[in-house]
Amino acid sequence: MSAADWLPEADRTAPWDQAHVVVAGLGRSGAASADALTELGARVTVVDDADDDAHREQAALFERLGAEVRLGPGASAVLPAAADLVVVSPGWRPTVPLLAQAAQAGLPLWGDVELAWRLQRPDRVVPWLAVTGTNGKTTTTGMLASILAAAGFATAAVGNIGRPVMEAVLDEAAYDVLAVELSSFQLHWLDKASFHSAALLNFAPDHLEWYDDAPAWDCLGWPARAPLAAYAADKARVFEGVTTACVYNAADLETERLTEEADVAEGARAIGFTLGLPAPGQLGLVDGLLVDRAYIAQRRDSALPLARLEDVRPSGPHNVANALAAAALARAYGVAAAAVATGLKAFEPDRHRIETVLEKDGIRWVDDSKATNPHAAEASLSAFDSVVWLAGGQTKKTQFDALAARQADRLRAVVVFGADRAQVAEVMRRHAPDVPVETVEGLDTGAMARAVAAAGRLARPGDTVLLAPGGASFDLFDGYAARGDAFAQAARVWAAQEQEGGADR
Repeated sequence: MSAADWLPEADRTAPWDQAHVVVAGLGRSGAASADALTELGARVTVVDDADDDAHREQAALFERLGAEVRLGPGASAVLPAAADLVVVSPGWRPTVPLLAQAAQAGLPLWGDVELAWRLQRPDRVVPWLAVTGTNGKTTTTGMLASILAAAGFATAAVGNIGRPVMEAVLDEAAYDVLAVELSSFQLHWLDKASFHSAALLNFAPDHLEWYDDAPAWDCLGWPARAPLAAYAADKARVFEGVTTACVYNAADLETERLTEEADVAEGARAIGFTLGLPAPGQLGLVDGLLVDRAYIAQRRDSALPLARLEDVRPSGPHNVANALAAAALARAYGVAAAAVATGLKAFEPDRHRIETVLEKDGIRWVDDSKATNPHAAEASLSAFDSVVWLAGGQTKKTQFDALAARQADRLRAVVVFGADRAQVAEVMRRHAPDVPVETVEGLDTGAMARAVAAAGRLARPGDTVLLAPGGASFDLFDGYAARGDAFAQAARVWAAQEQEGGADR
């Protein structure tokens, strides 16, 4: 029997020693996949175009375990001979030559999430509660894990949140349930994986540069779609085969549409969440309380309180929506109402998500560097009344027009910086001509300090200086965390200099 005969239904007990598996990418998820496959006896070839000290150290380890490792530019140009399966790390586009060759050869291409889902079978299966959306995934997944833990379940937050789901599958700990954050990139490479319940938090244009080639993907075995449609189709995959609940944003027509069109198991329910009064079958708000009208017997004429608005941190309407989605997934798993409030109170938000870094002279400085697309930036802006907005970075072919038109009234001023600063500045001039815009030139390490100084000059008591760039950070920084740290440091330095200058005067 060849590997092609058993791979379609493969689980952990399959004859992996008969398979040659190519692992595309030697980051954390790729390493976890290669580790699992070598332990199962598969012949493993790992490829990665990077060739730095960290990758060479990982390569040496896997070569000692019997894997072949190909590093350096061009490693992904050719599919290794006699491959039976390719396991793809998140972010690898279908047009990478190795992946295109595998698709054209009819080989299965699985992501690390698909492989992990299969390797927990047949005897280590635990339910997965999946979270996706354009924004809010990490916060919602963290809230969900905290609620599950408060209910007494052994759980872990895994996936796109930082820890590969494969590590949890290989863990000696016995989990009751997993909270799994999934990006569109991870969802793209699913095959048979399906979940107990799943949430689609929101949908807005993002990562369109990744989908640039989507119209031509039909030659690789994927339907030809425009980039935005391809992105939506990948997000919708989170609902395929769901057995219990599909959680959607009742204020987002696209998430509702994708829920209605989902191919789910018989008996699965659609559960909405809303920042308004919930209808039967939804979670929402009543008199400052998060309430449930979905998982109670008397949902037609009553609602069950779950938590108070003050229990949600960080504050802001979009995080209340995240909390409602997390509660909906937890309730789908059978969590008692009391555990929702306990879990939300215990939740520790990650940094760079509406994080106050300084309050001085009546001005609040807030780091929301994680707002890496216009949808996230607008959600952040909506949490404040009067804002000096720091915007820019790499916009990934997304558009700021709707944001500028809707949020102009709350903007004291805008400071634009980074690679696509001119795009944001032009949008502001078209849609909010009365809002002052200051452009910070240059892509050097001092750009953030100059942006902060400009914002400080423009801000007045009662304002919030908000870093919610709406773009990616790699034009100036190693990631959004480094960008946020630079903002916080620059704000403190600027404030200290202003105080010193005032004392001198």
